Order: sequence, then C-alpha cells, then structure tokens
Amino acid sequence: MDQNGYEATHFSCLTDAADAHGYYFKTLFPFGGLGHNLKLKECKAYLENSPLETCKIPTDVNNGINGALLSSYHVLSNKNIKLYSMRTFFYTSETTSTSTTPAGGY
Repeated sequence: MDQNGYEATHFSCLTDAADAHGYYFKTLFPFGGLGHNLKLKECKAYLENSPLETCKIPTDVNNGINGALLSSYHVLSNKNIKLYSMRTFFYTSETTSTSTTPAGGY
C-alpha cells in the first residue's frame, strides 16, 4: 500500500530491439497485461542488452544504466495513446572510463 491507501507494486518489462529509426514500442495497458484500473506512477527506461558483440559495454550516457525517467509525452488523441520520448542510450566497445559518468557530470 502506498501513502494514499492504494495497492502499489513494481514491475519490469522489455521491448524488442529498436527499429531502423531507433524507435522502441511497448504497450503497457489495457492490452499489455496491467489491467484497466492501474495507473503508472513512475516509468524508467534502462539499457538491457546490445545486439552487437563488438559494441556491448553499456554507458550511463543519458542515464542508460541508472534509469532514465520517462516524463514528457505527446498525446495521440485519435489512438488514445501517450507517446513518450527520451534521449538516446549508448553502448561502447571501449572498456575505459567512457562507460561511467564523469565525476563532475556531463
């Protein structure tokens, strides 16, 4: 239960690989298995798995490792959809300090 008496739970889901234009798509509800009466409070995106063996070290550029909060969206009224956007995540082939956030940030 949260502070307002509502039942709360964490869940995780994966998307397919990005398309040729770098877009991901995930339906969360009502057809995504969450049910009709549930509301998302916080949604984050993370790097999960690179499709390239030669470039598979995740970086935290744009919070790819720590999780990027999805907050701004456009409403597609004719389809009853909220379309979220986010900054690009990156993998690298380097094993140097480029895979972590610099001490002073970006």
